[in-house]
Amino acid sequence: MGEMQGLARQFHAAGQRVAFVPTMGSLHDGHMSLVRKAREAADLVVVSIFVNPAQFGPEEDYRSYPRDLPRDSRLCADAGVDVLFCPDADAMYAVDSSVYVEETQLSAGLCGACRPGHFRGVATVVAKLFNIVQPDVAVFGQKDAQQVRVIEQMTRDLNFPVRILVAPTLREPDGLAMSSRNVHLSATEREQATCLYRALILAQRLHDEGTSDVGSLRSAMRKVIESTPNAKTDYIEVVDYGTLRAVDVIRGPTLIALAVRIGRTRLIDNLVIRS
Repeated sequence: MGEMQGLARQFHAAGQRVAFVPTMGSLHDGHMSLVRKAREAADLVVVSIFVNPAQFGPEEDYRSYPRDLPRDSRLCADAGVDVLFCPDADAMYAVDSSVYVEETQLSAGLCGACRPGHFRGVATVVAKLFNIVQPDVAVFGQKDAQQVRVIEQMTRDLNFPVRILVAPTLREPDGLAMSSRNVHLSATEREQATCLYRALILAQRLHDEGTSDVGSLRSAMRKVIESTPNAKTDYIEVVDYGTLRAVDVIRGPTLIALAVRIGRTRLIDNLVIRS
C-alpha cells in the first residue's frame, strides 16, 4: 500500500490526473468498459482487484467468489491499464481494525435491507482505496446503482476530492447484465436469468405506454419472474433515483431495481426512467 501511495504522489507531482476503477476481479467486458471510460477522463488509469471480505455476509459467497488474477492481469495489460493494484486482505484490514464508514439512509433499502452490513463494507473499502490511490476520478458501473449512490454520497459528505463517473450497464446480446457471478450459472440457469432484463424492459414499455402506477408495474414484473422456473425474487422496488425512497407514482428520475436468485446465484439489475 505504501508503494501505491508513493506512486500516487509521484503522479500528482508530475501534474498527471489519475482515474481509478475499483473491482473485485473476475474481470469481464463490463469492467473493461469502465477502464475505457477512465482512460477518457485522465492521464493514467489505476485498477484495483480486491475481493473485500467486509462486504460479504456470513452466508454469502466470499470464499467461492470467482478469482483469476493471471487472466485479470492480462486483460488489464491489453487494455493499457497503467497500474494494477492488488492488495492483500491482511494489508487492508489490520487484525485489530475497528473503524468503519457507514452511510445511513441510501443504504437502508434494496440490497441493504437483505444484506445487513454490506454497504458498510463497501463504503469502508472504497474510502480506504481512495486514500491509497488518491484518484482525481473514479468510475463505477450503473448495474450497481445503489452502490453508486452510496459512494456518491460518501464522497460528498466526507469531502473526498474525487469526481465520480457512472458508466452504463454492459449487457450480453440477450440482455443479461454482465456480472462476475454469471459464471456460477448452469446453461439452463443462464437462459432463465434473462427474466431480470425481460421484467425491466416490460416495466419500461408499460411506462412508455402511459402506466405510471408503481403497483401495476411491480405486479407485471413479478409475473415475469414468477413464471420463470428456478427464479426466486429477493425484491422488486421502484424508488426515487436521488433518495432511493419508495414511490407510488413515477415522477422524475426513478430507479427500477430488482434482485433475483436463479438457483443459488443472486443477480441484480436495474434501469432508470428519467421522464
